[in-house]
Amino acid sequence: MASPVEISFTATETAGLATREGRIAILIGESNRLPAGLPRATRDVALRALDSAGWKAVKAGGSLELAYPAGLQAEALQLISLPKKAGVAEARKAGAAIGAKLGKVETTVLADNHPQAAELALGLALRGYTFDVYKTAKSGDVSAETEGESARAHVTFMCADPEALARKAEAGAAVAEGVFFTRDLINEPANVLTTTDFADRLLAMRELGLEVEVLDEDELAKLGMRALLGVGLGSETPSKVVVMRWNGGGEEAPLALVGKGVVFDTGGISIKPAAGMEEMTMDMGGAGVVAGVMRTLALRRAKANVVGLVGLVENMPDGRAQRPGDIVKSMKGDTIEIVNTDAEGRLVLADVLWYAQKRFNPSAVIDLATLTGAVIVALGHDHAGLFSNDDPLVEALLSAAKAEGEGAWRMPLAPAYDKLIDTRLADMKNSGGRSAGSITAAQFLQRFIRKDQPWVHIDIAGVALPPGGTTLAPKGRQAGAS
Repeated sequence: MASPVEISFTATETAGLATREGRIAILIGESNRLPAGLPRATRDVALRALDSAGWKAVKAGGSLELAYPAGLQAEALQLISLPKKAGVAEARKAGAAIGAKLGKVETTVLADNHPQAAELALGLALRGYTFDVYKTAKSGDVSAETEGESARAHVTFMCADPEALARKAEAGAAVAEGVFFTRDLINEPANVLTTTDFADRLLAMRELGLEVEVLDEDELAKLGMRALLGVGLGSETPSKVVVMRWNGGGEEAPLALVGKGVVFDTGGISIKPAAGMEEMTMDMGGAGVVAGVMRTLALRRAKANVVGLVGLVENMPDGRAQRPGDIVKSMKGDTIEIVNTDAEGRLVLADVLWYAQKRFNPSAVIDLATLTGAVIVALGHDHAGLFSNDDPLVEALLSAAKAEGEGAWRMPLAPAYDKLIDTRLADMKNSGGRSAGSITAAQFLQRFIRKDQPWVHIDIAGVALPPGGTTLAPKGRQAGAS
Protein backbone atom coordinates (compact mmCIF):
# COMPACT_ATOMS: atom_id res chain seq x y z
CA MET A 1 0.00 0.00 0.00
CA ALA A 2 1.19 3.52 -0.79
CA SER A 3 1.80 5.46 2.40
CA PRO A 4 1.48 9.22 2.89
CA VAL A 5 4.77 11.07 3.08
CA GLU A 6 6.39 10.98 6.50
CA ILE A 7 5.99 14.35 8.22
CA SER A 8 7.86 15.30 11.38
CA PHE A 9 7.41 18.44 13.47
CA THR A 10 10.21 20.39 15.08
CA ALA A 11 10.82 23.81 16.61
CA THR A 12 11.69 26.58 14.20
CA GLU A 13 15.43 26.87 13.77
CA THR A 14 16.47 29.07 10.87
CA ALA A 15 20.16 29.24 11.78
CA GLY A 16 20.88 26.01 9.89
CA LEU A 17 18.74 26.71 6.85
CA ALA A 18 21.74 27.58 4.70
CA THR A 19 23.02 24.00 4.83
CA ARG A 20 19.69 22.16 4.52
CA GLU A 21 19.41 20.21 1.31
CA GLY A 22 16.38 19.38 -0.81
CA ARG A 23 13.58 21.93 -0.88
CA ILE A 24 12.49 24.71 1.46
CA ALA A 25 8.97 26.18 1.58
CA ILE A 26 8.16 29.41 3.41
CA LEU A 27 4.64 30.60 4.27
CA ILE A 28 4.16 34.23 3.30
CA GLY A 29 1.33 36.25 4.86
CA GLU A 30 -0.28 39.57 4.04
CA SER A 31 2.76 41.63 5.01
CA ASN A 32 5.22 39.63 2.88
CA ARG A 33 7.39 39.26 5.98
CA LEU A 34 10.22 36.75 5.74
CA PRO A 35 11.34 34.67 8.73
CA ALA A 36 14.32 35.90 10.67
CA GLY A 37 17.58 34.04 10.23
CA LEU A 38 17.55 33.64 6.47
CA PRO A 39 20.97 34.14 4.89
CA ARG A 40 21.37 37.69 3.61
CA ALA A 41 21.74 36.59 -0.01
CA THR A 42 18.60 34.47 0.24
CA ARG A 43 16.64 37.28 1.83
CA ASP A 44 17.63 39.68 -0.95
CA VAL A 45 16.55 37.22 -3.66
CA ALA A 46 13.28 36.44 -1.88
CA LEU A 47 12.44 40.12 -1.33
CA ARG A 48 13.02 40.80 -4.99
CA ALA A 49 10.69 37.94 -5.89
CA LEU A 50 8.02 39.19 -3.47
CA ASP A 51 8.13 42.58 -5.18
CA SER A 52 7.68 41.08 -8.63
CA ALA A 53 4.63 41.04 -10.85
CA GLY A 54 4.75 37.26 -10.73
CA TRP A 55 4.22 37.19 -6.96
CA LYS A 56 1.50 39.81 -7.11
CA ALA A 57 -0.41 37.46 -9.43
CA VAL A 58 -0.21 34.57 -6.94
CA LYS A 59 -3.47 34.00 -5.07
CA ALA A 60 -3.88 32.52 -1.59
CA GLY A 61 -2.77 28.90 -1.68
CA GLY A 62 -0.52 29.47 -4.68
CA SER A 63 3.25 29.56 -4.83
CA LEU A 64 6.29 30.98 -6.57
CA GLU A 65 9.44 28.90 -6.87
CA LEU A 66 13.05 30.07 -6.93
CA ALA A 67 15.48 27.48 -8.27
CA TYR A 68 18.91 27.11 -6.64
CA PRO A 69 18.51 30.27 -4.53
CA ALA A 70 21.57 32.24 -3.49
CA GLY A 71 22.73 31.54 0.07
CA LEU A 72 21.14 28.08 0.32
CA GLN A 73 22.30 24.56 -0.48
CA ALA A 74 18.67 23.67 -1.19
CA GLU A 75 17.75 23.11 -4.81
CA ALA A 76 14.58 25.20 -4.56
CA LEU A 77 12.94 27.83 -2.36
CA GLN A 78 9.15 27.82 -2.60
CA LEU A 79 7.28 30.92 -1.47
CA ILE A 80 3.74 29.96 -0.42
CA SER A 81 1.01 32.61 -0.26
CA LEU A 82 -1.07 31.87 2.84
CA PRO A 83 -2.52 34.72 4.91
CA LYS A 84 -3.17 34.11 8.60
CA LYS A 85 -6.91 34.37 7.93
CA ALA A 86 -6.83 31.76 5.18
CA GLY A 87 -9.54 29.11 5.21
CA VAL A 88 -9.27 25.34 5.14
CA ALA A 89 -9.48 25.09 1.35
CA GLU A 90 -6.73 27.66 0.83
CA ALA A 91 -4.49 25.96 3.39
CA ARG A 92 -4.93 22.56 1.74
CA LYS A 93 -4.28 24.11 -1.65
CA ALA A 94 -1.07 25.63 -0.28
CA GLY A 95 -0.04 22.24 1.07
CA ALA A 96 -0.82 20.67 -2.29
CA ALA A 97 1.50 23.19 -3.97
CA ILE A 98 4.30 21.75 -1.83
CA GLY A 99 3.14 18.14 -2.17
CA ALA A 100 3.13 18.32 -5.97
CA LYS A 101 6.89 19.03 -5.92
CA LEU A 102 8.02 16.46 -3.36
CA GLY A 103 9.96 14.02 -5.50
CA LYS A 104 12.34 11.98 -3.35
CA VAL A 105 14.20 14.76 -1.54
CA GLU A 106 13.95 16.29 1.92
CA THR A 107 11.49 19.17 2.18
CA THR A 108 11.48 21.74 4.97
CA VAL A 109 8.36 23.81 5.59
CA LEU A 110 8.62 26.97 7.69
CA ALA A 111 5.11 27.04 9.14
CA ASP A 112 5.81 29.29 12.15
CA ASN A 113 2.54 29.52 14.15
CA HIS A 114 0.10 29.51 11.24
CA PRO A 115 -3.38 28.51 12.51
CA GLN A 116 -4.03 26.32 9.45
CA ALA A 117 -0.72 24.44 9.50
CA ALA A 118 -2.46 21.09 10.15
CA GLU A 119 -4.66 21.56 7.08
CA LEU A 120 -1.56 22.53 5.12
CA ALA A 121 0.00 19.21 6.15
CA LEU A 122 -3.09 17.30 5.01
CA GLY A 123 -3.09 19.01 1.61
CA LEU A 124 0.60 18.26 1.23
CA ALA A 125 0.11 14.59 2.04
CA LEU A 126 -2.89 14.14 -0.28
CA ARG A 127 -1.20 15.79 -3.29
CA GLY A 128 1.98 13.83 -2.69
CA TYR A 129 0.26 10.57 -3.65
CA THR A 130 1.87 8.46 -6.37
CA PHE A 131 1.01 5.03 -7.75
CA ASP A 132 4.14 3.71 -9.40
CA VAL A 133 4.33 0.09 -8.23
CA TYR A 134 4.32 -1.15 -11.83
CA LYS A 135 6.96 1.30 -13.05
CA THR A 136 10.31 -0.38 -13.61
CA ALA A 137 13.60 1.40 -12.87
CA LYS A 138 15.31 2.92 -15.90
CA SER A 139 18.99 2.25 -16.45
CA GLY A 140 21.12 4.75 -14.57
CA ASP A 141 18.21 6.02 -12.46
CA VAL A 142 19.69 5.57 -9.01
CA SER A 143 16.68 6.95 -7.15
CA ALA A 144 14.31 4.60 -8.95
CA GLU A 145 16.51 1.61 -8.12
CA THR A 146 16.75 2.57 -4.45
CA GLU A 147 14.42 0.46 -2.35
CA GLY A 148 12.83 1.14 1.02
CA GLU A 149 11.96 4.25 2.93
CA SER A 150 15.30 5.89 2.16
CA ALA A 151 14.05 6.50 -1.37
CA ARG A 152 10.93 8.30 -0.15
CA ALA A 153 10.51 11.96 0.46
CA HIS A 154 10.47 13.26 4.00
CA VAL A 155 8.96 16.53 5.20
CA THR A 156 9.95 18.53 8.27
CA PHE A 157 7.55 21.16 9.57
CA MET A 158 9.34 23.86 11.54
CA CYS A 159 6.79 25.53 13.78
CA ALA A 160 6.26 27.39 17.06
CA ASP A 161 4.74 24.45 18.98
CA PRO A 162 5.71 21.09 17.40
CA GLU A 163 3.84 18.88 19.88
CA ALA A 164 0.59 20.80 19.55
CA LEU A 165 0.77 20.78 15.75
CA ALA A 166 1.60 17.06 15.68
CA ARG A 167 -1.49 16.32 17.78
CA LYS A 168 -3.64 18.53 15.60
CA ALA A 169 -2.36 16.86 12.43
CA GLU A 170 -3.12 13.30 13.63
CA ALA A 171 -6.72 13.34 12.40
CA GLY A 172 -5.63 14.50 8.96
CA ALA A 173 -2.95 11.81 8.81
CA ALA A 174 -5.64 9.14 9.35
CA VAL A 175 -7.75 10.70 6.59
CA ALA A 176 -4.76 10.69 4.24
CA GLU A 177 -4.09 7.00 4.91
CA GLY A 178 -7.71 6.13 4.22
CA VAL A 179 -7.65 8.15 0.99
CA PHE A 180 -4.43 6.46 -0.11
CA PHE A 181 -5.94 3.04 0.59
CA THR A 182 -8.92 3.94 -1.61
CA ARG A 183 -6.74 5.36 -4.39
CA ASP A 184 -4.56 2.25 -4.40
CA LEU A 185 -7.60 -0.01 -4.72
CA ILE A 186 -8.97 2.04 -7.59
CA ASN A 187 -5.65 2.20 -9.42
CA GLU A 188 -4.92 -1.53 -9.21
CA PRO A 189 -5.44 -3.48 -12.45
CA ALA A 190 -8.16 -6.12 -12.47
CA ASN A 191 -5.71 -9.01 -12.97
CA VAL A 192 -4.30 -8.08 -9.55
CA LEU A 193 -7.35 -6.77 -7.71
CA THR A 194 -9.65 -9.73 -8.15
CA THR A 195 -12.63 -10.12 -5.86
CA THR A 196 -10.53 -12.51 -3.74
CA ASP A 197 -7.58 -10.13 -3.49
CA PHE A 198 -9.93 -7.25 -2.63
CA ALA A 199 -11.52 -9.29 0.15
CA ASP A 200 -8.09 -10.31 1.49
CA ARG A 201 -7.01 -6.66 1.71
CA LEU A 202 -10.12 -5.88 3.72
CA LEU A 203 -9.59 -8.88 5.99
CA ALA A 204 -6.11 -7.54 6.75
CA MET A 205 -7.75 -4.50 8.38
CA ARG A 206 -8.68 -6.67 11.33
CA GLU A 207 -5.29 -5.66 12.72
CA LEU A 208 -6.66 -2.11 13.07
CA GLY A 209 -9.54 -3.30 15.24
CA LEU A 210 -12.19 -3.65 12.54
CA GLU A 211 -14.47 -6.67 12.59
CA VAL A 212 -14.35 -8.11 9.06
CA GLU A 213 -16.21 -11.08 7.61
CA VAL A 214 -16.44 -12.39 4.06
CA LEU A 215 -19.61 -14.03 2.72
CA ASP A 216 -18.85 -16.47 -0.12
CA GLU A 217 -21.11 -17.57 -2.95
CA ASP A 218 -22.68 -20.44 -1.02
CA GLU A 219 -23.64 -18.10 1.81
CA LEU A 220 -24.94 -15.50 -0.63
CA ALA A 221 -27.08 -18.13 -2.34
CA LYS A 222 -28.56 -19.19 1.01
CA LEU A 223 -29.39 -15.54 1.72
CA GLY A 224 -31.15 -15.28 -1.65
CA MET A 225 -28.81 -12.71 -3.22
CA ARG A 226 -29.59 -13.86 -6.74
CA ALA A 227 -29.47 -10.35 -8.22
CA LEU A 228 -25.86 -9.92 -7.09
CA LEU A 229 -24.83 -13.48 -7.98
CA GLY A 230 -26.28 -13.13 -11.47
CA VAL A 231 -23.79 -10.38 -12.30
CA GLY A 232 -20.79 -12.63 -11.65
CA LEU A 233 -22.00 -15.76 -13.46
CA GLY A 234 -19.65 -15.20 -16.40
CA SER A 235 -16.54 -14.64 -14.29
CA GLU A 236 -13.88 -17.04 -13.06
CA THR A 237 -13.45 -14.93 -9.92
CA PRO A 238 -16.10 -15.67 -7.24
CA SER A 239 -18.59 -13.06 -6.09
CA LYS A 240 -18.36 -11.99 -2.45
CA VAL A 241 -19.83 -9.61 0.10
CA VAL A 242 -17.50 -8.20 2.73
CA VAL A 243 -18.85 -6.76 5.97
CA MET A 244 -16.66 -4.39 8.02
CA ARG A 245 -17.78 -3.16 11.45
CA TRP A 246 -16.41 -0.40 13.64
CA ASN A 247 -18.05 -0.30 17.07
CA GLY A 248 -17.00 2.88 18.84
CA GLY A 249 -20.37 4.40 19.68
CA GLY A 250 -21.83 2.28 22.44
CA GLU A 251 -25.30 0.86 21.89
CA GLU A 252 -26.50 3.27 19.19
CA ALA A 253 -27.71 1.92 15.85
CA PRO A 254 -24.95 1.96 13.22
CA LEU A 255 -24.64 4.06 10.12
CA ALA A 256 -24.48 1.70 7.13
CA LEU A 257 -22.18 2.45 4.19
CA VAL A 258 -22.72 0.30 1.09
CA GLY A 259 -20.35 0.23 -1.88
CA LYS A 260 -20.52 -1.15 -5.40
CA GLY A 261 -17.43 -3.28 -6.03
CA VAL A 262 -17.35 -4.36 -9.68
CA VAL A 263 -13.64 -5.11 -10.01
CA PHE A 264 -13.93 -5.10 -13.80
CA ASP A 265 -16.90 -4.35 -16.01
CA THR A 266 -16.99 -5.48 -19.63
CA GLY A 267 -20.72 -4.82 -19.72
CA GLY A 268 -21.32 -8.56 -19.90
CA ILE A 269 -23.33 -9.82 -22.87
CA SER A 270 -24.34 -6.16 -23.48
CA ILE A 271 -20.64 -5.58 -24.02
CA LYS A 272 -19.12 -2.12 -23.90
CA PRO A 273 -17.16 -0.56 -26.79
CA ALA A 274 -13.45 -1.42 -26.69
CA ALA A 275 -12.32 2.21 -26.54
CA GLY A 276 -11.94 3.22 -22.91
CA MET A 277 -12.87 -0.18 -21.48
CA GLU A 278 -9.51 -0.29 -19.67
CA GLU A 279 -10.88 2.38 -17.33
CA MET A 280 -13.47 -0.07 -16.02
CA THR A 281 -10.92 -1.29 -13.48
CA MET A 282 -12.22 1.57 -11.34
CA ASP A 283 -15.84 0.39 -11.37
CA MET A 284 -15.28 -0.74 -7.78
CA GLY A 285 -14.83 2.91 -6.73
CA GLY A 286 -17.80 2.90 -4.35
CA ALA A 287 -16.46 -0.14 -2.52
CA GLY A 288 -13.03 1.50 -2.46
CA VAL A 289 -14.44 4.61 -0.79
CA VAL A 290 -16.30 2.54 1.82
CA ALA A 291 -13.10 0.61 2.56
CA GLY A 292 -11.08 3.81 2.92
CA VAL A 293 -13.65 5.35 5.26
CA MET A 294 -13.64 2.25 7.46
CA ARG A 295 -9.84 2.33 7.61
CA THR A 296 -9.85 5.99 8.66
CA LEU A 297 -12.51 5.37 11.33
CA ALA A 298 -10.36 2.63 12.85
CA LEU A 299 -7.18 4.71 12.73
CA ARG A 300 -8.96 7.62 14.43
CA ARG A 301 -10.65 5.34 16.97
CA ALA A 302 -13.87 7.10 16.05
CA LYS A 303 -16.63 7.29 18.66
CA ALA A 304 -19.26 6.00 16.27
CA ASN A 305 -20.86 2.76 15.14
CA VAL A 306 -20.44 2.24 11.42
CA VAL A 307 -20.86 -0.85 9.27
CA GLY A 308 -19.40 -0.94 5.78
CA LEU A 309 -20.67 -3.49 3.27
CA VAL A 310 -19.26 -4.03 -0.20
CA GLY A 311 -20.50 -6.30 -2.96
CA LEU A 312 -17.54 -7.64 -4.96
CA VAL A 313 -18.20 -9.07 -8.43
CA GLU A 314 -16.75 -9.14 -11.93
CA ASN A 315 -19.00 -8.63 -14.96
CA MET A 316 -17.73 -10.79 -17.84
CA PRO A 317 -19.24 -12.37 -20.99
CA ASP A 318 -19.18 -16.16 -20.93
CA GLY A 319 -21.28 -19.18 -21.75
CA ARG A 320 -22.72 -19.03 -18.23
CA ALA A 321 -23.15 -15.24 -18.18
CA GLN A 322 -26.46 -13.55 -17.47
CA ARG A 323 -28.41 -12.62 -20.62
CA PRO A 324 -30.72 -9.77 -21.58
CA GLY A 325 -34.23 -11.15 -21.04
CA ASP A 326 -33.32 -13.18 -17.95
CA ILE A 327 -35.45 -12.67 -14.84
CA VAL A 328 -33.90 -12.95 -11.37
CA LYS A 329 -35.32 -12.75 -7.87
CA SER A 330 -33.63 -10.42 -5.39
CA MET A 331 -33.00 -11.11 -1.71
CA LYS A 332 -35.98 -8.88 -0.95
CA GLY A 333 -38.15 -11.14 -3.10
CA ASP A 334 -38.84 -8.72 -5.95
CA THR A 335 -38.25 -9.98 -9.48
CA ILE A 336 -36.08 -8.11 -11.96
CA GLU A 337 -36.04 -8.43 -15.74
CA ILE A 338 -32.52 -7.97 -17.10
CA VAL A 339 -32.80 -5.77 -20.19
CA ASN A 340 -29.17 -4.64 -20.18
CA THR A 341 -26.36 -6.59 -18.51
CA ASP A 342 -24.29 -3.40 -18.41
CA ALA A 343 -26.70 -2.02 -15.80
CA GLU A 344 -25.21 -4.42 -13.27
CA GLY A 345 -24.15 -2.20 -10.39
CA ARG A 346 -27.71 -1.60 -9.23
CA LEU A 347 -28.25 -5.38 -9.07
CA VAL A 348 -25.29 -5.71 -6.72
CA LEU A 349 -26.46 -2.80 -4.57
CA ALA A 350 -30.07 -4.01 -4.43
CA ASP A 351 -29.16 -7.16 -2.53
CA VAL A 352 -26.49 -5.60 -0.33
CA LEU A 353 -28.76 -2.68 0.61
CA TRP A 354 -31.54 -5.06 1.63
CA TYR A 355 -29.12 -7.25 3.59
CA ALA A 356 -27.67 -4.21 5.40
CA GLN A 357 -31.11 -3.08 6.55
CA LYS A 358 -32.35 -6.53 7.49
CA ARG A 359 -29.27 -7.49 9.50
CA PHE A 360 -28.19 -4.20 11.10
CA ASN A 361 -31.33 -2.03 11.31
CA PRO A 362 -29.15 1.05 10.67
CA SER A 363 -29.89 4.63 11.68
CA ALA A 364 -29.20 5.66 8.08
CA VAL A 365 -27.90 4.11 4.86
CA ILE A 366 -25.51 5.76 2.41
CA ASP A 367 -24.50 3.93 -0.75
CA LEU A 368 -21.72 4.97 -3.10
CA ALA A 369 -21.30 3.72 -6.64
CA THR A 370 -19.82 4.49 -10.04
CA LEU A 371 -23.32 3.77 -11.22
CA THR A 372 -24.19 5.67 -14.41
CA GLY A 373 -22.61 7.46 -17.30
CA ALA A 374 -25.75 9.59 -17.29
CA VAL A 375 -24.64 11.43 -14.16
CA ILE A 376 -21.53 12.58 -16.05
CA VAL A 377 -23.76 13.98 -18.79
CA ALA A 378 -25.76 15.84 -16.13
CA LEU A 379 -22.99 17.04 -13.81
CA GLY A 380 -19.65 16.49 -15.53
CA HIS A 381 -16.60 15.60 -13.45
CA ASP A 382 -16.95 18.24 -10.73
CA HIS A 383 -20.02 17.05 -8.83
CA ALA A 384 -21.31 13.73 -7.56
CA GLY A 385 -25.06 13.20 -7.85
CA LEU A 386 -26.98 12.78 -4.58
CA PHE A 387 -30.41 11.17 -4.38
CA SER A 388 -32.30 10.81 -1.11
CA ASN A 389 -35.60 10.12 0.61
CA ASP A 390 -34.59 12.13 3.69
CA ASP A 391 -34.11 15.91 3.58
CA PRO A 392 -32.15 16.34 6.86
CA LEU A 393 -29.71 13.56 5.95
CA VAL A 394 -29.00 14.81 2.45
CA GLU A 395 -28.65 18.41 3.65
CA ALA A 396 -26.11 17.27 6.26
CA LEU A 397 -24.15 15.50 3.54
CA LEU A 398 -24.27 18.50 1.24
CA SER A 399 -23.04 20.73 4.07
CA ALA A 400 -20.19 18.34 4.79
CA ALA A 401 -19.28 18.22 1.10
CA LYS A 402 -19.23 22.01 0.92
CA ALA A 403 -17.04 22.25 4.02
CA GLU A 404 -14.57 19.80 2.47
CA GLY A 405 -14.62 21.44 -0.96
CA GLU A 406 -16.21 18.36 -2.55
CA GLY A 407 -18.69 18.93 -5.36
CA ALA A 408 -22.10 17.37 -4.71
CA TRP A 409 -25.52 18.16 -6.15
CA ARG A 410 -28.95 16.85 -5.18
CA MET A 411 -30.88 15.23 -8.01
CA PRO A 412 -34.62 14.50 -8.07
CA LEU A 413 -36.58 11.39 -7.20
CA ALA A 414 -40.24 11.18 -8.21
CA PRO A 415 -42.92 8.54 -8.89
CA ALA A 416 -43.08 9.59 -12.55
CA TYR A 417 -39.61 8.15 -13.10
CA ASP A 418 -40.68 4.84 -11.58
CA LYS A 419 -42.82 4.17 -14.64
CA LEU A 420 -39.67 3.99 -16.76
CA ILE A 421 -38.51 0.84 -14.97
CA ASP A 422 -41.86 -0.94 -14.86
CA THR A 423 -42.16 -4.02 -17.09
CA ARG A 424 -44.96 -6.49 -17.92
CA LEU A 425 -42.83 -9.58 -17.19
CA ALA A 426 -41.48 -8.82 -13.71
CA ASP A 427 -41.74 -6.39 -10.82
CA MET A 428 -39.20 -4.11 -12.52
CA LYS A 429 -36.49 -4.03 -15.16
CA ASN A 430 -32.90 -3.07 -14.49
CA SER A 431 -32.69 -0.15 -16.91
CA GLY A 432 -35.06 2.60 -17.93
CA GLY A 433 -33.08 3.54 -21.02
CA ARG A 434 -31.12 6.69 -21.82
CA SER A 435 -33.58 9.31 -20.60
CA ALA A 436 -32.93 10.34 -16.98
CA GLY A 437 -30.58 7.38 -16.63
CA SER A 438 -29.05 8.36 -13.30
CA ILE A 439 -32.50 9.09 -11.85
CA THR A 440 -34.08 5.81 -12.93
CA ALA A 441 -31.07 3.98 -11.47
CA ALA A 442 -31.72 5.73 -8.15
CA GLN A 443 -35.44 4.95 -8.39
CA PHE A 444 -34.48 1.30 -8.85
CA LEU A 445 -32.33 1.37 -5.70
CA GLN A 446 -35.08 3.10 -3.73
CA ARG A 447 -37.28 0.05 -4.23
CA PHE A 448 -34.84 -1.81 -1.98
CA ILE A 449 -35.00 0.76 0.82
CA ARG A 450 -37.46 0.12 3.63
CA LYS A 451 -40.19 2.60 4.37
CA ASP A 452 -39.00 5.32 6.79
CA GLN A 453 -35.34 4.26 6.39
CA PRO A 454 -33.18 7.40 5.87
CA TRP A 455 -31.10 6.81 2.73
CA VAL A 456 -28.78 8.64 0.37
CA HIS A 457 -27.44 7.27 -2.90
CA ILE A 458 -24.26 8.94 -4.19
CA ASP A 459 -23.42 8.39 -7.85
CA ILE A 460 -19.66 9.02 -8.06
CA ALA A 461 -19.18 8.01 -11.70
CA GLY A 462 -18.06 11.49 -12.73
CA VAL A 463 -15.73 12.23 -9.83
CA ALA A 464 -14.03 8.84 -9.48
CA LEU A 465 -11.96 9.30 -12.62
CA PRO A 466 -11.73 12.95 -13.68
CA PRO A 467 -9.94 13.64 -16.97
CA GLY A 468 -7.05 15.46 -15.27
CA GLY A 469 -5.46 16.12 -11.92
CA THR A 470 -7.24 18.05 -9.18
CA THR A 471 -5.99 20.39 -6.48
CA LEU A 472 -5.40 17.54 -4.02
CA ALA A 473 -4.67 14.64 -6.36
CA PRO A 474 -2.46 13.92 -9.36
CA LYS A 475 -4.00 12.72 -12.60
CA GLY A 476 -5.35 9.22 -12.22
CA ARG A 477 -8.10 7.21 -10.62
CA GLN A 478 -9.19 8.98 -7.48
CA ALA A 479 -12.09 7.60 -5.74
CA GLY A 480 -16.18 6.17 -14.31
CA ALA A 481 -19.26 4.16 -14.79
CA SER A 482 -21.59 1.39 -15.89
